Amino acid sequence: MIPALRPGDKIAIVATARKISFPEIEMAVRTFESWGLQVVLGQTIGASYNYFAGDDALRLQDLQQMLDDESIKAIVCARGGYGTTRIIDQVDFTKFQKQPKWLVGFSDVTALHSHIHNLGIESIHGIMPLLFPKEGAAASIETLRGALFGEELTYTAAPHPFNRTGTATGQLVGGNLSMLHTLTGTRSDSSTEGKILFLEDLCEYLYHVDRMMVHLDRSGKLANLAGLIIGDMSDMNDTPVSFVKNAYEIILEHSGKYNYPVCYGFPVGHEPLNLALICGREAKLEVREEGATLFYL
Repeated sequence: MIPALRPGDKIAIVATARKISFPEIEMAVRTFESWGLQVVLGQTIGASYNYFAGDDALRLQDLQQMLDDESIKAIVCARGGYGTTRIIDQVDFTKFQKQPKWLVGFSDVTALHSHIHNLGIESIHGIMPLLFPKEGAAASIETLRGALFGEELTYTAAPHPFNRTGTATGQLVGGNLSMLHTLTGTRSDSSTEGKILFLEDLCEYLYHVDRMMVHLDRSGKLANLAGLIIGDMSDMNDTPVSFVKNAYEIILEHSGKYNYPVCYGFPVGHEPLNLALICGREAKLEVREEGATLFYL
């Protein structure tokens, strides 16, 4: 298990995907420092190469340096967007495996979560520095602090008519649906068998959601889960010829033939309330008529 952070520890902020400026993460830096942490900024903060936070070589070098630096106790990805999969196969995780540290982020960072899950290392799916100033994000930031500092975390979700009641135990895995779809068949693809899978997404066309859920099912990702958690499916798009079903209805269609417990409306994803989840940790999901609870074992 990765050691909990303590005041005085160093954490790094890097950008593995879309470019970002220092003013956009300034609030996060101040917040981390208020927790007693020393913040080290990567070379990718403020770097620009077209869409990206520097070219592939710079983003790879920045991430590699922070992974290999034994004084750095956590690496926080500044934002998502796109770009992590362009460099992940060139990353050398040898030193990281010997001395693991927290990797934090979500959305495009799902690639890192899935990749290091195959190495048996936990990571934190949570709010990123770009989003710290967002109205309503304070609770998400607090759950990230709790996860980093090793506090006990228990989360609840309101009841939803699509929920399927029951209890599931297993490692917690997942993240962005589009990214998990993209990772299928790559070195970053990871098994979902016997695990609690969580999914979220943003700005996808509804027929894309259907296509991705069909693909997950066809590739065996849905059949043998211990449980399923559906987070926010934010700002979904439709086509002129409507797909008719919304994202939750689409997911219900493809997961409804299985018998494991399912929780809809869990607060994880591209909304202000984005609870920090520890990927790879054994967890228990309890779905009841009055709502759902998730906690770690």
